[in-house]
Amino acid sequence: MTIIRQPSLFGIQELYDMEPTQKYEEIISTIDLDAIHRAVTKKSRFGAPEELNYAAMIISCFVRYVERIPTIKDLIKRLHEDIAFKLNCGFLVSDAVPSEASYSRLVTKLLECDILEKQKEKVVLQAIEEGFITDDTVAIDATHFEARDQAPPKEEKPKSEQKKRGRKTKEEREQWLKDQAEKEATMPLYEKKIEAQLDVPLAELRSEVPIDPKWGVKKNSEGKNVFWFGYKAHLIVGTSSQYILDSLFSSGNLNDGKAAIPLLKGVQERFPQLNLRHQTVDAGYDFEPIYEQVHRMGQQSVIAYNKRNEGELLGYDKHFAPTCFREHSYRYDSFDAKYETLKYTSPKECRECPLANEGICQKVYKVKITTDLRKYTAPARGSKAWKNIYKRRTAVERVNAYLKEWFQLNNVRYRTGERAKVHFDMVTLIYNASKLAADRINAQLNQSQTA
Repeated sequence: MTIIRQPSLFGIQELYDMEPTQKYEEIISTIDLDAIHRAVTKKSRFGAPEELNYAAMIISCFVRYVERIPTIKDLIKRLHEDIAFKLNCGFLVSDAVPSEASYSRLVTKLLECDILEKQKEKVVLQAIEEGFITDDTVAIDATHFEARDQAPPKEEKPKSEQKKRGRKTKEEREQWLKDQAEKEATMPLYEKKIEAQLDVPLAELRSEVPIDPKWGVKKNSEGKNVFWFGYKAHLIVGTSSQYILDSLFSSGNLNDGKAAIPLLKGVQERFPQLNLRHQTVDAGYDFEPIYEQVHRMGQQSVIAYNKRNEGELLGYDKHFAPTCFREHSYRYDSFDAKYETLKYTSPKECRECPLANEGICQKVYKVKITTDLRKYTAPARGSKAWKNIYKRRTAVERVNAYLKEWFQLNNVRYRTGERAKVHFDMVTLIYNASKLAADRINAQLNQSQTA
């Protein structure tokens, strides 16, 4: 029998194995350097002259992440010692190598404008136009990374006065409720409950995100708490293309679920041409407002259920499918998008059931997902289709690993949240640019093979 060898797809690893000149050109060509250069250079001819080659400095900042150079100091050393590397970064032989202070001023100019955010959106739009992003399912997840600074010493809280025991009087309770309402009204947006984000515009949602380094905590695979001082990267990723469609940078103590609605609104408003059908996330995002936001977008939620001290529902199994008189689960059959209704059919055990002809159990069971968006999703929980879609969620975990292992996400060299966000934007921009460059080369190889 003839063995047919399947040709391997061109991936990011093959891109990184290229010669530096070709590799840098392929990656940088996906980014609009002219727009970044205009944003960081002087807007008038007045003031101190700028003799630095800002275009080459920008390229060298991107190349630092491509070559995994850990610090600006090491980058400057490489520019001094390697003339070929200096030329590949866009510097002329006669150009002086910029100092650390010059690169620091460049970062300051980048954080004062939103050019990196615009470039990230532009790269995704290019990938959509060229047909590399055709996903119908996206996944959301967060990953943590530590700050450059050490955590500040813990402040001892003053001991609170002992509360009065017993039930409050009617007047005391009314006053307490009034105080709580006033307190919640003055709280920052991301300290309120998640449902407060539903009717807030996207611009306000993104501007209110806390970005200062804070203590974060999460449980590891062994169920033990892991603490870190730093930040979180929140990503929404196409499960097939593995492009970062949108991202959010926040303090380490921000709950993962509070970043979901800004990400969902961001993809909906920025890329309406995407034909998305499903949003899949883990149990950490099992909040009713997130289901509501996905439903408003006309899509379906595939979210792992997080049981919260809830009793067992009589007449339903653990996936909320109805059960027959002998407690056999009904089988998920189909979903009617027009009426938003799930259809279940009688269990296979009913064929040999002695009660089949007694008229006790109904053959078809229908339920509208709007009765409880958290329990009823399309496809139905526990079905094979639901499990297959949920498996695609691993794409975002894979991208998180790429950002940390290849693109230095966990190598923050700046001491404030504003400057750390520039690092985060650079990392996510270079990742998408590398992905687009690899896809373009792969398309050219496939076209040449078929020609």
